Amino acid sequence: MKIASVRVDEQDALAIEGPNGQIVSVPEAQRILDGAIAPWAYDMVELIGAGPAAIEALARIHAALCANAAAVPAIDPARVQWHPPVRKPSKICCLALNNSANADRIMSGPSHPAVFVKAANALIGHGEAIVVKKHYGRVHPEPELAVIIGKMAKDITPAEALDHVFGYTVHNDITSPTMRREDTFHYRAIHPKNDGTNAIEYVDSYVSYSGRYKGSDTFSPMGPWIALRQDVPDPHALDIQCAHKGELVTEDNTQNLTHKVPEVIAFISSYMTLLPGDIVSMGTALKRVGGTGKAVQNVDLHVLGGPVSVSIEGIGTLSSPVTSLG
Repeated sequence: MKIASVRVDEQDALAIEGPNGQIVSVPEAQRILDGAIAPWAYDMVELIGAGPAAIEALARIHAALCANAAAVPAIDPARVQWHPPVRKPSKICCLALNNSANADRIMSGPSHPAVFVKAANALIGHGEAIVVKKHYGRVHPEPELAVIIGKMAKDITPAEALDHVFGYTVHNDITSPTMRREDTFHYRAIHPKNDGTNAIEYVDSYVSYSGRYKGSDTFSPMGPWIALRQDVPDPHALDIQCAHKGELVTEDNTQNLTHKVPEVIAFISSYMTLLPGDIVSMGTALKRVGGTGKAVQNVDLHVLGGPVSVSIEGIGTLSSPVTSLG
């Protein structure tokens, strides 16, 4: 079963995917089938917070549609504006260099997951435009599996982690290497000397801050659907593809993630409390270059435009046009 956040005729609501791929309004389905509309029918975080009873209600709607696809009128796709599945998560935690394809390129780095955080301003839904300004420099896509947190996770173990997952969606982690280079410092960091005195020493260091190059407006297309956890038996056996203007750029499988979902969620929860609706993006899929012969890093969206799409087996396809400014 797949769920989305949509806007239809100036009304925000949840939608469910019918057995023939039709888009069905959850409030309308509840009105027709149950005679009453639940408060959570309009917002994904409200749905997540409503717990198993809400999922059971959605399952009954889906079963009714499977028995009779015409039980609830489908929404004309032309009327649908897709929101990101969770419109305002408290945080989007992203993994850096979390793919076995990176192993030969990493000269030094941590043995644990490396995490950076994006804000909700970066989120856009399926079909919304990635906006690329001239001064952003080079901007490229990064296809990723994203995990939606279903209940608060703090200091949990990997064995407990999947119980805290609501579902999975598609993320395009847009990146500007130009802004990354501009926001990298090579400097002498001040460290205390380990000699029992108050003396200091200067240590040659590099540091980069991801605020602009990962978190600019529209740099996180996401969706359109969330596939519920119980409908994705193994999140580490999913094919991922990224296409630019209809041509395959890269393909991969989530089995190639260096750090797996349970380990990552547990690790993050030991530093940052994960809340319902929070998103954990698992890192870029880039194991195999596609038929274009160019890696995702060569797809400069400012120069080449769009659309760009990311597809994940069993979840769906996220497509984004590109608007270049300047």
